[in-house]
Amino acid sequence: MFRTFSYACTVLYRRFSHYTSQRLHQWGLSFGTLFFVIYVGKHPGCTQSELTAALHLDWGHSQRTVLKLVESGFLVREKEGRVYRLTLSEKGRQAFAASHQVFFDWDEEALSNLTPDERDQLMNLLYKALGRGPRPGPL
Repeated sequence: MFRTFSYACTVLYRRFSHYTSQRLHQWGLSFGTLFFVIYVGKHPGCTQSELTAALHLDWGHSQRTVLKLVESGFLVREKEGRVYRLTLSEKGRQAFAASHQVFFDWDEEALSNLTPDERDQLMNLLYKALGRGPRPGPL
């Protein structure tokens, strides 16, 4: 069990979750809200249905989290016809920049014991395992 791909993924997931929660605590964000802020930051004006589908979430969880982020001042929710459009507030834009940077910082820390060639090899193999072919661009 301890030398399986699934075990390694689980350990890395937990480490990343802990790291992001610590780094984003000052913003009032958690690992669970991180992806909402990033998605809306990359897709301004998206609907909650689009966000829910893209993040593979159930509607109830998505609804509660979006309302929490609106109440906390990270998201702006504006009615347009029959749907609500989501955008980042100024606070949300600042949190987006910090949230986005967390991924790069954690990669640097988590992969610090690998050479650049080993990092490239690892990333290419992970993307291949995901069924996406070689990853685009350099780390």
